[in-house]
Amino acid sequence: MSDPAPTPAIHDMGGLSRFRCSAVERDEAPPDAFGKRVDALRQILAQKGLMTVDELRRGIEAIPEPEYFALTYYERWLTSITGLMLEKGVVTPEDLA
Repeated sequence: MSDPAPTPAIHDMGGLSRFRCSAVERDEAPPDAFGKRVDALRQILAQKGLMTVDELRRGIEAIPEPEYFALTYYERWLTSITGLMLEKGVVTPEDLA
């Protein structure tokens, strides 16, 4: 008896029938000011040893599907960073209010 096929995470859209005929989005523009700030935050937190790229990716992959598609690229990063910092106790929900 074989194991059932694993369910892909929402970010892993390869092979999903609803995306098979969708045009590939090519975003070759540099990040805007918001994207640059989010990336700078990521770099600072990584330099301080507070997060890794693998953790960032785990957080992005954990975003529920409706929210994932409603967020922009760097909003997904910020959502992941926020969740990681809450998870590690670096910030509290009150700090973010």
